[in-house]
Amino acid sequence: MQDPPSAAELVRAVAAFLRDEALPALEGRTAYLARVSANTLEIVARELESAPAADAAERARLLALLGRDATDRASLLELNAELCRRIEMGDIDADTPGLLAHLWSTTLAALAVDQPGYSGYRRALDEAPPERLLPPGP
Repeated sequence: MQDPPSAAELVRAVAAFLRDEALPALEGRTAYLARVSANTLEIVARELESAPAADAAERARLLALLGRDATDRASLLELNAELCRRIEMGDIDADTPGLLAHLWSTTLAALAVDQPGYSGYRRALDEAPPERLLPPGP
């Protein structure tokens, strides 16, 4: 039995076709749209590959920051909304242990999907102290 290609592999194959086969044969606006489409598909592939782990790590950091139990069923969206409310109310601020590490890690995870070749992202990975990349402790 053969393993089927993953969704990310399928998306990358279409992106490669657009970039390597279709794009050289196109001109003007159509070439531009093919390039945008290939780039969009690459973003989708990176999202498919990294989202489960990135979301789980973000969720764990949010639960710790908000003092919630790991069995909490709140969605990532709900947890982020609560974090925003608590920051707005002044209950959580830059001095809260784990907040800056959480924000830094969440930003890096987003850039890994959206702009992995961005020089600022690459530099941040090289320069980031390890404790900023780890979820806060209990």
